[in-house]
Amino acid sequence: MNEPVRKGDAADIGQIALVGLFVTALATAQVTASKLLAFGIPISLPHTGEALILPGAALAYALTFFASDCYSELYGRRAATAMVNVGFAMNFVVLVLVWSTIASPVAGNSAVAADTFETVLGASTNIVVGSLLAYVVSQNWDVYVFHRLREATDGESLWLRNILSTATSQAIDTVIFVSVAFYVAPRAFGVGGDLPVSVIFALIVGQYVFKLLVAVVDTPFVYAVVSLVEQYEAERSE
Repeated sequence: MNEPVRKGDAADIGQIALVGLFVTALATAQVTASKLLAFGIPISLPHTGEALILPGAALAYALTFFASDCYSELYGRRAATAMVNVGFAMNFVVLVLVWSTIASPVAGNSAVAADTFETVLGASTNIVVGSLLAYVVSQNWDVYVFHRLREATDGESLWLRNILSTATSQAIDTVIFVSVAFYVAPRAFGVGGDLPVSVIFALIVGQYVFKLLVAVVDTPFVYAVVSLVEQYEAERSE
């Protein structure tokens, strides 16, 4: 079994880049998820029909799982769990920064009116609440499944653990996030618009299908990132 990369310049570069990608994608997701996207598809799916409906943050969320899988493979379960927990805390930082900006007085010549700004970014409260619950469950599940599969395959079949860990964790993430962010939280907090149940189901189906496609498509990139860091580490240690 190949041991995770743990020391050296490559580990530093890899850790900084992957943690940076993880936190950037996570923070971006909080402020883009309230916009709903619709893409036409050639087939009809349950609840969503011939349009794939998903939150604007779908790609950003998918990137967090890509980053965590690369990180898990390179630096081990403990380091990946630490990154996930740091990311969890950063959600609160995003929430504080957004609401401190909303609460601050607006300039008379501001290009964006205060109520418009609050309507758009205030909904991020629902997004953060939903993502916090979904995140803490799904990301830890992703790391757990990834490393159980790594042990079961003796470090081989990276493609298998990347796809299976992401597919199962994304299912958990999607159901919790969409249900809380777009249905429960708006009704509980009175911030942002709540959506009918039919749209909630459409979002769950659309987002999960999209994330599942990303999990398959990003597998070669996981291999590439892991190989690049391991190769650079080997060259630096010579």
